[in-house]
Amino acid sequence: MSFSGPSLGSGGRTARRVFEFGRTYVVKPKGKHQATIVWLHGLGDNGSSWSQLLETLPLPNIKWICPTSPSQPLTLFGGFPTTAWFDVSDLSEDAHQDVESMDASAAHVLSLLSTEPPNIKLGVGGFSMGAATALYSATCFSHGKFGNGNSYSTHLDAVVGLSGWLPCAKDLSNKVEGEEAANRASSLPILLCHGKADDVVRFRYGEKSAQKLTSTGFKNLTFKSYDSLGHYTIPEEMDEVCSWLTSKLELEVGKNL
Repeated sequence: MSFSGPSLGSGGRTARRVFEFGRTYVVKPKGKHQATIVWLHGLGDNGSSWSQLLETLPLPNIKWICPTSPSQPLTLFGGFPTTAWFDVSDLSEDAHQDVESMDASAAHVLSLLSTEPPNIKLGVGGFSMGAATALYSATCFSHGKFGNGNSYSTHLDAVVGLSGWLPCAKDLSNKVEGEEAANRASSLPILLCHGKADDVVRFRYGEKSAQKLTSTGFKNLTFKSYDSLGHYTIPEEMDEVCSWLTSKLELEVGKNL
């Protein structure tokens, strides 16, 4: 599936950036289908590796959809192309924010969720850059719009971010203005987990992201830290994800049929 958006071409003309998303991997629920979560991989990865891990979790009522991001030149890597949900130069608030790619990725998530049955709870999660994209989706949901102004039409019931950060943090307060946006923000369950030994996305970025979200009205947020965890996941962290999702999505524990 591809999405296109405007970008400035030579001579000031508007060119179209086309985002070609890779293969999507689906882990079907082993029991009664109660929730669907789109899970987004990290930089340079693909949907396959996470689908294999998610399939092992004791969450029989969840359907996991694991897409693969487009391959695009990454400023952080000196323009070298890799699978990435958006371009990034560094993680500071003042860094250039590739909103066009974030919008395309968030729209891709939305398209994957749009065909789910109406009684199914919906969520988005991810690792590293995937977590950043999940959090961007959360802010679009609260705002009711993408960064380009298009309507964000799907309800989200849960957001999970592992070892990630909040992109476009400087603009967040503008996205929760008004009663409707504030209500969506305050009621959206968010789980953020981060290792204090992370040497790729430093712990301070995860902690600062959680503080920024909470201070701007995302009150239903849980932040978990792990002393010796680097930029990867461990069973203790995934156990926390399972417990949190079971609680927040009100999954029927022990009822697989």
